[in-house]
Amino acid sequence: MNHLADQTNPYLLQHADNPVDWYPWGEAALARARAEGKPILLSIGYSACHWCHVMAHESFEDPATAEVMNRLFVNIKVDREERPDLDKIYQAAHQLIARRAGGWPLTVFITPGAHIPFFAGTYFPPKPRYQMPSFIDVLERVAGFYGENGDSLDEANRSLVDALARFDGSAEAASDALDDAPLTVARQQLAESFEPRHGGFGQAPKFPHPTNLTRLLRHQARHPDDREARDMALTTLTRMAEGGIHDHLGGGFCRYSTDERWEIPHFEKMLYDNGPLLALYAQAWSVNGDPLYQRTALETAGWVMREMQSPAGGYYSTLDADSEGEEGRFYVWDREQVRALLGDDAAAFERRFCLDRSPNFEGRWHLHVDAARSGPIDAATTARIDAARRRLFEERERRIHPGRDEKILTSWNGLMIRGMAIAGRVFQRDDFLDSAVRALDFVRAVLWRDGRLLATCKDGRAHLDAYLDDYAFLLDGVLELLQARWSRAHLDFAIALADALLAHFQADGGGFHFTADDHETLIHRPKPLADEATPSGNGIAAFALNRLGHLLGETRYTDAAERTVKSAFGAITRMPVIHCALLDALEEIEHPGEIVILRGAPSSFPSWRTRLDGGYAPSRMVFAIPASEAKLPGLLAERPAPGEGALAYVCRGTECRLPLSDPAQLERPA
Repeated sequence: MNHLADQTNPYLLQHADNPVDWYPWGEAALARARAEGKPILLSIGYSACHWCHVMAHESFEDPATAEVMNRLFVNIKVDREERPDLDKIYQAAHQLIARRAGGWPLTVFITPGAHIPFFAGTYFPPKPRYQMPSFIDVLERVAGFYGENGDSLDEANRSLVDALARFDGSAEAASDALDDAPLTVARQQLAESFEPRHGGFGQAPKFPHPTNLTRLLRHQARHPDDREARDMALTTLTRMAEGGIHDHLGGGFCRYSTDERWEIPHFEKMLYDNGPLLALYAQAWSVNGDPLYQRTALETAGWVMREMQSPAGGYYSTLDADSEGEEGRFYVWDREQVRALLGDDAAAFERRFCLDRSPNFEGRWHLHVDAARSGPIDAATTARIDAARRRLFEERERRIHPGRDEKILTSWNGLMIRGMAIAGRVFQRDDFLDSAVRALDFVRAVLWRDGRLLATCKDGRAHLDAYLDDYAFLLDGVLELLQARWSRAHLDFAIALADALLAHFQADGGGFHFTADDHETLIHRPKPLADEATPSGNGIAAFALNRLGHLLGETRYTDAAERTVKSAFGAITRMPVIHCALLDALEEIEHPGEIVILRGAPSSFPSWRTRLDGGYAPSRMVFAIPASEAKLPGLLAERPAPGEGALAYVCRGTECRLPLSDPAQLERPA
């Protein structure tokens, strides 16, 4: 066993018995590299990563390759989900060095002194192929280059550190003023990249891009005549729900589709995709009432509660793409097995899920729907197909399941808490809200210490200082949960999260660094602005702080939100489409949303909620606060409850109407 043997992280433990002398990132490894004058081989991946597994089997488990690695380098293994600070820095460095986007596994060679990268790549094969040299050849060449140039590399590559600041926009001057022109440009850019036949943006591989879809739905809500914006979002959501990226038996979504039709996914399931997609399908149902969206949302939430929620309450991170050593094996079917299981119902099921076509995945069938071909189906056939899905699900449960990464990440829990809160409110599902509350209470009990968050927990061991995304995503999730189920304790927690953000993450020119002011010193302190697989932490921080500030009348929060958007406005203006989370914040700063505070007896709230929660109104927040709640903070203290019934206090920005006493006085949702 190597130096990973005492870790709790599932990805690191996958490599604990490699012949490679792996270390976790930390002083032991860094000190050894300095003492021996060896360059560091930094390998970054994650437990559900298929190509990470491939490189591990081909190279890291191979004694001959391990001998070269151990002789020439100090080897450090990092889980990108647990150390996103390191991943952001060295992914950006890879892009600057290699002039192309990175990915996982990420392989970076860094100096032992200043930890500056001097060569980077991703997957390397054990023998020359894919127009790439063998991994051993790379190791020997890199070591030879370092041997000849090591003394000068730190100084020579200082320009790379300067380039990192320019790369993420953290060195850019803030704008003096804001306008909403980027909202229109982003709408145009999304239309230009939209693929109308199958939905989504660009060609294969296709990713869900929830921030893009949210932007389109929000745009159409403000511009009701823009049917195209709505149709782009709904077409994509429909095709994804019908496609193989969606698990038609167990619920939930895989990470991306390898083809333009959403038919064959990369089979790993990530919590960070499914939280935003759960919210989107619930919101899409609010737009047009399509039962496909309702079923997709309900089944996704069901999968999360069944397979991804720990007994203690927190949500697990990922399901692997592989089982029994094969990608997708858990999900695909032999047609004869389906016919034996379904009997007379097999023909309808085969037509619906395209098993009457040629195999589409390595000689077997992966379920997907071609609605244009199968056409509408009547209620009786739908019931038979649903019963068939249940039978196949029960049979599939007997298979060996993909591995599950059971670490609990604060940031991803924030995304799922938000998704569960929105779906619970839209569909009036108390079990969804109970699930979100359990997860939030786990975070407060285990990952919140002395007014600060920790980033991760596994087997009861919480550690690592939290990042911007942990605070921002969790704050946004708490605000959504408060709208679905009021809790004074959760409001106080939201305030504490916001205060910690302001105290420890603010950048001098506005916006937020990814790491706190007392975080480990690295070669760069990123201030990420663009959306990636998850939304921009700066975008979500600005969005949530602006909302909390207006709720409480706290200008510290609204001012910080505006400074954030101003600090990013140059980057937003140059390429709006990659900054959709920041655009949502910009929209609510330039066009303040509506806040409705209900005060009174809880028994009187349903008649108000029926009117307020109907339809899709993304810029409206509704908080139903019982009359028994006393000593509320900020502006909420100025919203007293009546002696009987309920009152609605309706404000937009800094403008408030007289209290309303009758739900009929409310405007219909936008």
